[in-house]
Amino acid sequence: MIGPLVATGRRRKLAAGSQKALVAVAAVFATWVIYANLFTISDPLILGILFVCGIYSIMFVAIGATPNARDEIPIYDWALCLLSLACGIFFFVNAGVISDRISLLEPFTAAQLIFGTALLLLTLEATRRTTGMGLTGVVVLFLLYNQFGSMLPPPFGHGINEFSYLLDILVFTTDGVFGVPIQVVASYVFLFVMFGTFLSKAGGGEFFFNLAALLTGRSRGGPAKIAVISSGLYGTMSGSPTSDVVATGSITIPVMKRLGYSPRFAGAVEVAASTGGSAMPPIMGSAAFILAEYTAVPYQEVVLAALLPALLYYLGVFLQVHFRAVREDLRPSDDEVPTLVSTFRVGWVFMIPIIGIVAALMAGYSPTFTAGIGVMGAVLAATLLDATRLTPWQIVEGLGETTLRILPVAGACAAAGLVIGGLSMTGLGMKAANVILTISGEQPAVTLIIAAVVTIILGLGMPTPSAYILAAVLVGPALAKLGYPILQSHMFLLYYAVLSALTPPIAVAALAAAAIADEDPFKIAFSAVRLAAVGFLLPFAFIFNPGLLLLGDTMTNGFALLGGLLATAAIAISIEGSVGIALKTVERFALTLAAVAAVFPVPLISLCGMAVILAIGLRYAFLMRRGAGVTTAE
Repeated sequence: MIGPLVATGRRRKLAAGSQKALVAVAAVFATWVIYANLFTISDPLILGILFVCGIYSIMFVAIGATPNARDEIPIYDWALCLLSLACGIFFFVNAGVISDRISLLEPFTAAQLIFGTALLLLTLEATRRTTGMGLTGVVVLFLLYNQFGSMLPPPFGHGINEFSYLLDILVFTTDGVFGVPIQVVASYVFLFVMFGTFLSKAGGGEFFFNLAALLTGRSRGGPAKIAVISSGLYGTMSGSPTSDVVATGSITIPVMKRLGYSPRFAGAVEVAASTGGSAMPPIMGSAAFILAEYTAVPYQEVVLAALLPALLYYLGVFLQVHFRAVREDLRPSDDEVPTLVSTFRVGWVFMIPIIGIVAALMAGYSPTFTAGIGVMGAVLAATLLDATRLTPWQIVEGLGETTLRILPVAGACAAAGLVIGGLSMTGLGMKAANVILTISGEQPAVTLIIAAVVTIILGLGMPTPSAYILAAVLVGPALAKLGYPILQSHMFLLYYAVLSALTPPIAVAALAAAAIADEDPFKIAFSAVRLAAVGFLLPFAFIFNPGLLLLGDTMTNGFALLGGLLATAAIAISIEGSVGIALKTVERFALTLAAVAAVFPVPLISLCGMAVILAIGLRYAFLMRRGAGVTTAE
């Protein structure tokens, strides 16, 4: 049952000449995106129209209809490609008429009805090919609800909607297909993906891996720690847990297995580390850009708020890996660890665009302009050394690969726009919020638990942006009604949308790792959930304690930082049950309670929790100084 839900169309492997032609066309499209975002002031509707229809025309050539599609492009895919272009031409030519028409009052012309319906159907097919039946099925259910929801009893029913009413909102305004999600993808998401593509093409991925190896390669459990750090660094560029697993896991997982790590543990480390990259500043994933746009919170504030939770997440994974390595006496890597000089002899050039992005964000520039600085910085920095310099064709390839990499994100976000538009038509978002509050009795803790569970369920088998968007429109209003600040509540939803990538039963990131580790994806997923335990607890901590998002005063933030560090260590020790010496069950339980107290937004309680953690930690440090042996946890 899981396979069909996540199965997507097969990326075609065209003949050399045809592939070069596709890359060239995709590069031309990417060049237009750069021009439209950085050198012109584009009307949002026109930008959305040209972006969506251009992406679709490339998508139907690049991606087959089924997982077993042949490399030859069939006639029906050429027809879909041409139909996408025809829709783009029609909407572009008539953009002025469409912008000026009064929605829901002016009737459609025959041509508007035909091309609008065609674009709606193209969006569903594009979603199915790029994300599978999971998201497509959800979108179809919402469309059916929008069309036939009048037949349902209160409170879920709504007024009668004609198909023309549905089409008007979803296709002929910026509330549907051309709404916020696709606008974000067509601007700074596309440019940040381009930045990551050029950085990787110039050798940035190897630099991040060598940097991680330099920092941890000689320590116990070194290969697993390399996976944690390198996946986090790579993940903030890619923003996709699955692609991160494939890119870095193809190196780290075999190394861990070769040194005696179990396939299950090797895969789980990579999955947990890769998943967190979507919440790691300064770039994070596309869902974070959508969060900023949807909540009207400046992206700079989102990045700052996300910094401490992301570091605590990776600290938790890192510490669990370390304590597991100590307990099981896992060896460091027997490969030659790079030196500081060899790592930065070439790698220093990759720091230039990253510093540029951070400086631009701190200076208050828009995400689009910041991404443009990153792209230009990556290309120009690569020219400084012969080893990193890109040839003209490599630059064309980088542009084309960016377009091809954005296809799944564009398909998912166009579909999410349909959901958002439909919800605004019917008011289902507020109805769902009322149901959630009724079930929870408006109890904050219960409401948050329901919100977390619903978000994870919405994210099963779906891209992170889609999971977040669905949660934002269905669950977000319930949190708003309870009075939670918008940034804290949406960061809460974003985290669980991200973590859905490793949560059973689907766990798409674990499915990717399973193929590399040659292990059951369910076993990898359950182990990854254990390694990512801090991530599942963090949202509850920062929604009650704004200091963990650096939203309080200096003292509040300071207490939150210290409490967060100690609480993360306590959770890691409690889960692993050993620091080289096995802990007693009562001590593990005490550490868990103390961790909760340490991040409690009341200084006295926080200090008590930190004191308990420090007392237990000092006790075991003393025992280990006395030479107590490594034992297995209870």
